[in-house]
Order: sequence, then C-alpha cells, then structure tokens
Amino acid sequence: MSTVPGRHRVVVTGIGMVNPLGIGTETVWARLLAGASGVGPIRGFDADRLPVRIAAEVADFDPTPWLTRLEVRRLDRFCHFALVAAELAVERAGLEGIDRDGAATVIGSAIGGATTMRAGVLKDAAEPWSVSPYFIPSSIVNMGAGSVSQHFGFRGPGAAPVTACASSADAIGQAYRMVRDGYAGAALAGGSEACIASPLIAGFANLRALSRRNDEPQRASRPFTADRDGFVMGEGATMMLLETAESAGARGAYVYAEICGYGQTSDAYHVTAPDPSGDSAARAMLAALREADLKPEEIDHVNAHGTSTTFSDAAETKAIKAAFGTHSGKLAVSSTKSMTGHLLGAAGATETAFCALAIDRGVIPPTINQDAPDPECDLDYVPNTARPYPVRAALSNSFAFGGQNVSLALQRFVRE
Repeated sequence: MSTVPGRHRVVVTGIGMVNPLGIGTETVWARLLAGASGVGPIRGFDADRLPVRIAAEVADFDPTPWLTRLEVRRLDRFCHFALVAAELAVERAGLEGIDRDGAATVIGSAIGGATTMRAGVLKDAAEPWSVSPYFIPSSIVNMGAGSVSQHFGFRGPGAAPVTACASSADAIGQAYRMVRDGYAGAALAGGSEACIASPLIAGFANLRALSRRNDEPQRASRPFTADRDGFVMGEGATMMLLETAESAGARGAYVYAEICGYGQTSDAYHVTAPDPSGDSAARAMLAALREADLKPEEIDHVNAHGTSTTFSDAAETKAIKAAFGTHSGKLAVSSTKSMTGHLLGAAGATETAFCALAIDRGVIPPTINQDAPDPECDLDYVPNTARPYPVRAALSNSFAFGGQNVSLALQRFVRE
C-alpha cells in the first residue's frame, strides 16, 4: 500500500451498472456469476443485410424512472445510460457530506452519440434544415460527463477521455489521481457507450473484428479459445463513486475496494492490431503494480481485456506471462466480455467494477464458452463456472485501437 505523504487513499463507495446483463449492480453481478450471456439477435434496427446480426444490447431500456422528460428528449442514449448508472451508484453510496463544488465528473466514451449522429447525417442528406438543434449537444463525447455533472451539481474538475476501448479505464484512472492528489474530494467516474448502430456494426464487421456466429449468439463471444472469431459489440454504462478513505469513514459509507494503481503505455505499433509481443501491455500492468506498491505475487485475479479476437487474446496472454512471470500460472484470469460483449468505451469501467465486486464478495467471475482450448492461451481463465476465492488484489486490463494500454490495480480496503 502506497503511503506517499500528502496523498489520499481512494476507495469505491458506489457502483451503478446498465449493461446487457441487466440494470442495477446486484442484477448484473448475479447473472455474471451464473454465467449468463447478454448476447442475442440485434433488435434495435433491421440487421438482415449485414454480415453480423448479433450484439449485446440493453434490452427494453426505459430511462424515464430516473431522468426528467427534458433529459430524455434532448440527450442521446449513451447519456441516458450514463445518467441512470450514475443515479444507481449514488443511490448506493449517498452524497451526504460530499462537497459538490469540489466533486469531479470523469466519463469516457469511444464513440459518443452514435444513433444521434446517424440520424443527423441522414436528415442532412435529405434536408439540412431538418437537422435537430439538439444534434451537437446530444452527440458530442463530453456530453456524458456534462449531463451527469449538471444532473448532480458536481462543479469540480470535469473530463471525457477518448481512448477507444480504454476510455473508461482512463476515466477511472484520472479520477483516482484527482482524488488521491487532492484536486477533487470525490468523483463520479466511469464510461458509457450506445454503439449498436448499423454503420458501426458494418464498419467493425468489414474490419473482420466481429464474430459471425449469427446462429449461436450466446456462444459467439469466446475469449482465449482456439475457434474464437471476433468480439461481440455491446452497450451500456458503469459509474463509480470514488472518494477519499477519510471521507468514506466520516460518512459511514460502505467501501467495496480501494483503487491503488494506474498504468498507461502505448504500443507504437499499428492502428488496430496489438503488438503481438505483449511488451507494452505488460509494462502497463507493471506500472499499475508499481504505483500500487504491490508485488506481482500479491495479485490473485486479473479481469482481462479478453475480447475474443485472434491476435489480442494471444498478445494479452503473453503480456500477463511477461508481467507476472511464474506467478502467471497462479492467477485467475477472467474475461467477462464472454457474457457482456465488448462495451467499447464503457468496458474498462465495467470490468474495474467487476474487480471491486470480486474483492468485496470473494467470488471470481467465469469466462464462459471455454470448450476449445488454444495452446497459445494456456492460463487459468476460470472456465465456465464462478469461483469462490478471497481476492486480496486484482488488475483490470483495457487495451485499445491505436495501441493504448491501461491497467488499473485494486485491493481489499483495510482501515488504518
């Protein structure tokens, strides 16, 4: 545990989730441990002409119990997700005793308002004057953070990291450092994505990045297996309330876990493909461990990036081995994307929250669809069944297009 003078310990006191497994942290966690899949045929639009017709959607989502009519009308679906997840996090943690003038809002997204952008482009092609006046404020990426900040009256630092699939991991990392170093007393941090739109499905499909198992959607996301054929697009949001350990103690707030390390590196290798050596990803993990003052053998669990793409899964396996050495064989490595799909800019926050819950509850989520072992991917991926285990500390990995790597370290919180 780092004890640098002048720095605060940062704890997680609220978690709110909206994702393909359900709405609300307890619902999502129960389905995750049960090995349920959120993948199915695309319902949000007619995908019959596309080569990929499956995704992990948030089914039957209705934001109206949580949001005002104005928020629903003016904002894109990704903002709705962010606001509802934030409401759920605050409902759990409370805000009594939080100085809202000094509270930060840091929310990442890879795409932003995808459905709003598509609708605006189509209207512009037909008649420019028909484009909605809400087109810009609804679609820009920082509106997730802006809308949550406005909704809760958080007037401290605000940011909206855009680092593709690492966006919300960067959001958690930046918020952690803001609170740790005294720039904010608390933060609502996380990510949101509503990316299941036909141009995005078509674009990723044409990159050959998506699974084409249209006839067996629940088996399509199969990280680390020999017959994996791409990731499954998902959507949703996760928000976490971070605050100092002193604040949580004074408020009597429940603490899920402590965030203690944040590592970032770049591959400098390729626009979309990961460095096959896994070197930079390993350095991100080691940087997070150094900042956390944790030894590799103190980590029990890794929530892997684990997208179910051929090159990424193999590179991450190499990276974990490089970072942990002989201890890599003792790690429980889960890819929860096997159940949620890949939430792009919301994935990192979602998987960091899963690490916090694994530490808090003493159960490690499984990686489902593990029925075709890949000799190149030979770690313990917690196959198919959740595993009770007293997790002391965990890492969450997020690796993005452009070669941006983020690793976050969490540990069990022990009061001084």
